[in-house]
Amino acid sequence: MGETVRMRTGTAEQVGYRTGVVAALDVGSSKVVCVIGRAEPGKLRVLGTALRESQGIKAGTVTSLDFAEESIRDAVAAAENHADARIQNVIIGINCGQPVNITSRNVMNLDGALVTDQHLRALLADGRAKCTREGYEIIQSAPTAYVVDEARGVRDPSGMFCQRIGVAMHAVGVKPSPLQNLKLAIERCHLSISGTLFAPFASGLATLTDDEKQLGATVIDLGGGVTSIAVFMEGQLVHADVVAMGGQQVTADLARMLAAPLSAAERAKTLHGAALGDLEYGADVVTIPQTGEEEDAGTRVPRSMLTRIIQARMEEILGEVQTRLRASGFDVIAGRRAVLTGGGSQLSGVRELAARILNKQVRIGRPQVFPGLPAASTSPDYATAVGLLMAGATMPPELLNPDLALDAEEPGRKGFLGRLTSRLLG
Repeated sequence: MGETVRMRTGTAEQVGYRTGVVAALDVGSSKVVCVIGRAEPGKLRVLGTALRESQGIKAGTVTSLDFAEESIRDAVAAAENHADARIQNVIIGINCGQPVNITSRNVMNLDGALVTDQHLRALLADGRAKCTREGYEIIQSAPTAYVVDEARGVRDPSGMFCQRIGVAMHAVGVKPSPLQNLKLAIERCHLSISGTLFAPFASGLATLTDDEKQLGATVIDLGGGVTSIAVFMEGQLVHADVVAMGGQQVTADLARMLAAPLSAAERAKTLHGAALGDLEYGADVVTIPQTGEEEDAGTRVPRSMLTRIIQARMEEILGEVQTRLRASGFDVIAGRRAVLTGGGSQLSGVRELAARILNKQVRIGRPQVFPGLPAASTSPDYATAVGLLMAGATMPPELLNPDLALDAEEPGRKGFLGRLTSRLLG
């Protein structure tokens, strides 16, 4: 477990500190995805994947422990069978608990001394200690920038002489009760949680290029119960937010307007729906089963009617995303690049609609391809799970689990903090 793994993402090389089996679990409102991989010197290989329908989760929050546990068990068991391996620890993505952004700054006087790991350890520990908010639990935190005397934007201050050194920290906090309920559902499956990350941050790890992370990009994860936002700048997560609407609201709208069962509405949305009315379907009609009637009975509706219903809700969701970004100030600061992930991003016309509403250059984000990853697992549905797997293979445990103390260094990891912060900011 002490070997160094080097992984190439885009044009930059990332350094990790884990070898062995890594497991990622993405528990969403509409699906549960489990991905199992093996980190080896120089590469990451996927051993098994599974996607199962999610039950007992609404808007990212557990509403039934029993149903949620069953969904998680099914997904994990299927991935284990595929991988021919058994897992005990998982890294999970978090969307619940009304995420908030917490920032802090910390300064240390060194009076011309050489910056050592001990200095950085104390600096980061104080910065982390300041990343608190009453009523919230921290799920991830990391330094976003260093200042050495008057020099800003320093990536790795280790080994430099300076009078004063400062660090800016960013953390994501969530309400503790929804988080603990999610953890309980997972632990009831006899799994231990080795790390937590904000879910769209993990999606960004899997889908963004190095240039997008550095220059600025907004990841919008169109999930079933929620739409999550992660803003990246200078290689780091700088803003997180969640809109409590997603693809399930679109399905519910179709079911109500067309008097159709939810399963039929979901099928019609997936097979025949579109998010933009500019798409021309002519006189196309779709047969929609009716609630309470025989299966072979149905109503024929114009395909354009499906589009009008879907577009109205998608405009509301993306409009709320735009409102949140403007209120945070990151609408302009983070540039004009937006990347859509999640199951909702596969809806026809959603890219064009997002570009129109957000006034950004929009693309669909698909996860990086690793050896062993099936073609069916390269869709945007798997972006969060693949990103969690990458994080588990490349990020030190201290970053994945905020409860771990930074001073718990492994023997032989000289210069750990310097390398760590250099990776984070680079």
